[in-house]
Amino acid sequence: MFRQKNIKLDSSLEALTPEGIEFVLSPAGLPVRTLAYAIDKITQWLIIIVVLIIGALSRALTGVWLVLILNFVVDWFYHVIFELAFRGQSPGKRLTGIRVVKSNGAPVDPASSFIRNLLRFADTFLSLFLIAFMAITVSRGFRRLGDWAGGSLVVYSKIEKKKRINTLSLFLEKYKPVNPPGSLPHDEKLAILNFARRYPLLGDARANEIADVYARHLGCDISPPGQPNDGAQRSGSAAFLLGIARKLSGEI
Repeated sequence: MFRQKNIKLDSSLEALTPEGIEFVLSPAGLPVRTLAYAIDKITQWLIIIVVLIIGALSRALTGVWLVLILNFVVDWFYHVIFELAFRGQSPGKRLTGIRVVKSNGAPVDPASSFIRNLLRFADTFLSLFLIAFMAITVSRGFRRLGDWAGGSLVVYSKIEKKKRINTLSLFLEKYKPVNPPGSLPHDEKLAILNFARRYPLLGDARANEIADVYARHLGCDISPPGQPNDGAQRSGSAAFLLGIARKLSGEI
């Protein structure tokens, strides 16, 4: 998740990772994104020219269908392939020092990349680029329609680590680390860490009530696996989630 700053002239966003580390994301504006797009477009043309030359030389063996398929792949999946293979960077983005991430600062995933690039035709309707220009100009994070739909953000590659949240780490030191039951999505990791931050305000009864619901969602049968190390009488679902939060925080 990210948090916008209140200063109108400051376009940076603060993102929080599941490990409790805050990063400052700097969204890439229209000029640098236009340059990156131009570089990528030229790269696409060069690839298509090479494909046409190879197709012309091998037409007797492959016919024209191979050229059409390769042209389709380059035209529609060029950005998707590079963004997934090179951590959100196409050649144009790499040269200009920007990358695609999810709106919460996490690495872009296949669904986000595919949706944002599928809607590229809408942003560049009739090759006028007017829709993309208007969306990027009025958006806080310089997001075009594809970014809104795909939940993505184009930022400068250099991400500044702001601070580590030591208060949560010190609180979780009282709990034995618990391995999550399987691989948890990024959003669920954030939910568990947010529960740990709110725990002191909830009280044991309410915390266990909330944690019971989530533990059942995870398919877990809780039988006090996470007793705190300081001997406090806290057990059950809340301690189980706090143990997972301890594991996620990296303070082991």
